[in-house]
Amino acid sequence: MGTTLQTLSPPPGARKRRKRVGRGIGSRRGKTSTRGVKGQLARHNQMPDHFEGGQNPIQRRIPKRGFVNIHRLEIHGVNVGRLEGAFKAGEEVTVASLHARNLVPKRAKLIKLLGEGELGTALNVRLHGVSETARQKIEAAGGSVQLLAKPEVSAD
Repeated sequence: MGTTLQTLSPPPGARKRRKRVGRGIGSRRGKTSTRGVKGQLARHNQMPDHFEGGQNPIQRRIPKRGFVNIHRLEIHGVNVGRLEGAFKAGEEVTVASLHARNLVPKRAKLIKLLGEGELGTALNVRLHGVSETARQKIEAAGGSVQLLAKPEVSAD
């Protein structure tokens, strides 16, 4: 006779009964419920991950120094020398065009043009900031500079 749906059963030892703790003395797991006698872990379930056995925890041992300004405006700098091969003459240099050419990281929202390097291409620059030497090099090459307004920081 073959195996049918009614006669299926798991092999011996495959299914183990759950340990029922705290169900009285007759169960052999009553009273202390397999936790031993007294002690820290007998009184509650689990220690927090950051617990260090009662010694002063690391987040309280290390010194806290300095100040992090949450309203800080992070301005990313780009040198004029990096624009030389990336843009053609007469093209407009904007935040979006710098992102598109991977000259600044995606997180850079405010960009200032700095004066290191040489520029022989006439470019129209529209950025949040331009150093004086960068302005001179752009205008000497026949380009123009227009500054964008920086976003206002709310004083809470």
